[in-house]
Amino acid sequence: MLIATLAVLVGFGLLIWSADRFVDGAAATAYHAGMPSLLIGMVIVGFGTSAPEMVVSAMAALDGSPELALGNALGSNIVNTGLILGVTALIMPIMVHSKIVRKELPLLILICVGAGLMLWDNAVLRWEAALLLIGFFALIGWSVFSAIRDRGDALATDFDQEIREHTLPLAKAIFWLAVGLIVLVASSRLLVWGAVTIAESLGVSDLVIGLTIVALGTSLPELASSVIAVRKGEHDIAIGNIVGSNMFNILAVVGIAGLIEPLTNLSQQVLTRDWATMTILMVMLLLMAYGFKGRQGRINRFEGFGLLLVFIAYNSYLVFSVLSGVA
Repeated sequence: MLIATLAVLVGFGLLIWSADRFVDGAAATAYHAGMPSLLIGMVIVGFGTSAPEMVVSAMAALDGSPELALGNALGSNIVNTGLILGVTALIMPIMVHSKIVRKELPLLILICVGAGLMLWDNAVLRWEAALLLIGFFALIGWSVFSAIRDRGDALATDFDQEIREHTLPLAKAIFWLAVGLIVLVASSRLLVWGAVTIAESLGVSDLVIGLTIVALGTSLPELASSVIAVRKGEHDIAIGNIVGSNMFNILAVVGIAGLIEPLTNLSQQVLTRDWATMTILMVMLLLMAYGFKGRQGRINRFEGFGLLLVFIAYNSYLVFSVLSGVA
């Protein structure tokens, strides 16, 4: 148990470090290749911030723990929206100017609904996982099209400033891209082993471990990037990273895990508790950030507290369920 706990802590530390190096290396390499800043931000950085969830879930599926993979995906979206955006908005209200972000929010709701339909029979079969991955590649294609068409978008301005300030020399960028990827895979393997061992020792399901400990750890890169972005006035990056990550988590993370190992015989609570909480948070985010009838899209401190309250209530229920032997 002690070794497993140490493995989780070391795995998280290396995971966060390697994900950061991987994103920096990938973004700088793409910038040197002449890619538009908006495309780098939406695709490279968006993909990179979801890399911990993708690799951890793939490793969990390969190790025969598909519920850990699913819990990581759903739990990460709950952490991203409830905890990260909630805390970020409490620090400083988040204003949404980007048209691209407002287009992505309804799309995120549709993706959540699609995931719910797949989970209706308490399973994500291999063909359903393939559909999610097709949706993921379609999303990438749409992101490329949007980045080329909307170069003057507020999100493009934020990304351009951010990337110019942190661009690495090409040789160093390629080095950190490779090192980040290698350490990312190794640390994910270590983390999954530790998490599964702890779950077995405590008699807790892999799903609950994925929804809590693993989801929180793999979402730490988003927490850091969102808080830093909003403090620098780059509000559209703060919310854009979260919205993009949430879509990637459902489409790519669940898709990859389900393609490796179909997610069958899932608990009914995955739909009624976990998916429902995630979807409620996404609808709240849409209502706050979209901007209806001329109202500026934003998440103020009161609304941020509301998101955080849902996150706290959900995790309190999870803890109660574990203690009472329900989960």
